[in-house]
Amino acid sequence: MEYLEFELPIKELEDQLDKCKVIGEESEVDVTETCSQIEKKLADTKKELYKNLTPWQRVQLSRHPNRPYTLDYIKAICGDSFLELHGDRSFKDDKAMIGGLGKIGDQSFMFIGQQKGYNTKTRQYRNFGMANPEGYRKALRLMKSAEKFGIPVVTLLDTPGAYPGLEAEERGQGEAIARNILEMTRLEVPVITIIIGEGASGGALGIGVGDKVLMLENTWYSVISPESCSSILWRSWEYKEQAAEALKLTASDMKKLKLVDEIIKEPLGGAHRDREKTFTTVSNAIVKSYEALKTLSPKDLVAQRMDKYSQMGVFKG
Repeated sequence: MEYLEFELPIKELEDQLDKCKVIGEESEVDVTETCSQIEKKLADTKKELYKNLTPWQRVQLSRHPNRPYTLDYIKAICGDSFLELHGDRSFKDDKAMIGGLGKIGDQSFMFIGQQKGYNTKTRQYRNFGMANPEGYRKALRLMKSAEKFGIPVVTLLDTPGAYPGLEAEERGQGEAIARNILEMTRLEVPVITIIIGEGASGGALGIGVGDKVLMLENTWYSVISPESCSSILWRSWEYKEQAAEALKLTASDMKKLKLVDEIIKEPLGGAHRDREKTFTTVSNAIVKSYEALKTLSPKDLVAQRMDKYSQMGVFKG
């Protein structure tokens, strides 16, 4: 298990606990009471530390190298029923954007999401989760296929942003994202969006228009990353913590601003601390959201979605 800088007090106590257990196993000394004291202190430290996380610490947790990614969720939730679909039928298959059909129980869903890599080789293969225009066009193709067959759509957001390279702009990055936003507002099937990690800029918004938008507890959703915001405002990355605070990018901020509908609770310490529990919670949230939407007619579904987004940012003086 890798530890973030602010988690080092936990690491120290866990190391102490491991040493204490080893001493008990290798000698005849009774260390039961000592181990119990360390365990109690560890539990208290965890509770205190994770109860008072700053926005920047939540950003760090959302990027934790052990945190589950889109394919982890899909494979855990759907098992062998998931069938990945490829290509935008125009340019090529974008490995940073994945999608396909899967089942939860007897209900089929079209899953779409950004996929990051686990090591240097797979990170390059997945372009660090930054999709090109063909990725967004592939996502739209899959959404339209789902609409044709009356299959609900689930999108999983986890990206540092759309790919900002020259070739992406040449192939119409902005247009591809804008087209997705437009088409998603009028899809005639339920759309459930879940932010599972980083939700940055148009890269996230390109697959982020949903009837129900849910955020995991230790994720963020913003027009810009704290580092980029800091570099623009202060010409330095040193002020990323202040930028994270000012951007109001945490799940609780988003819920307060009515930009997301629900916060999905994570295990103490983050989704990576208890993956199975996280997968079950997310699966239940998808089913619950679909149950609330499945009785609506296509016309009511679109009208309700339009109203939801029209009301965002409205200010009454």
